Amino acid sequence: MSAPTKLGDGRIAFLSSGTPEAEDARVLFVKRYGETDCADADVIVALGGDGLMLQTLHRFMGSKKPIYGMNRGSVGFLMNEYQEDSLRERLAAALSSTIHPLTMKATDVKGTVHEARAINEVSLLRQTYQAAKLRISIDGQERLAELIADGVLIATPAGSTAYNLSANGPILPLDAPLMALTPISAFRPRRWRGALLPDKARVTIDILEADKRPVSAVADHYEVRKVASVDIAMDHATGCLILHDPGHSLEERILREQFGA
Repeated sequence: MSAPTKLGDGRIAFLSSGTPEAEDARVLFVKRYGETDCADADVIVALGGDGLMLQTLHRFMGSKKPIYGMNRGSVGFLMNEYQEDSLRERLAAALSSTIHPLTMKATDVKGTVHEARAINEVSLLRQTYQAAKLRISIDGQERLAELIADGVLIATPAGSTAYNLSANGPILPLDAPLMALTPISAFRPRRWRGALLPDKARVTIDILEADKRPVSAVADHYEVRKVASVDIAMDHATGCLILHDPGHSLEERILREQFGA
């Protein structure tokens, strides 16, 4: 749920994606507003695209530092419109939304456990020409004995408009207490289109024939190869605070996506 912020007079740290456009913007803003170390800043301004925003949200996850992005990239779904003027006024008027990440605990074929968090989605993907064979359990109860597909993903509401939407998964309102479980190019069951799950559910995916049909698990940008099983759940205790201009909130953008706007 969005809420107004009081950051117009706060200390600002600027981060850039490193592209010429983003770096030029960072230099301009530092000249106008000064430079504060991220550890001492009241707000982080990220200049780049959605990739930078995801990296920044991961970096400051759980810190309660609000992140305000301005698009110096391509798509910029998570970003605000780039403007060089009135930054403090925009920060003072900004609305905040809290995003909870998914936790991924992936056990590889050697028994090593890898843990990571995902703001958008956790994806399981085939590594070779052969389709993956997966068994899906929810809260310890088997729900699908065998899914033959290129993979499967679990998306948060914030991530439901990303890879999940490309895989024909449902768009979820930001405040919906749900996760989307979406197959990727399902072969069997041919007509299975996935499921909507409570955001308190624990999803366990076991890889069948893991040696013959290797599968990787990806939490946003963190990948584990040759996994044997993966546990996914939403981390309600950890939040990422994202800022948007009024009328341009993440909730509004997600709602527009449902109507093709």
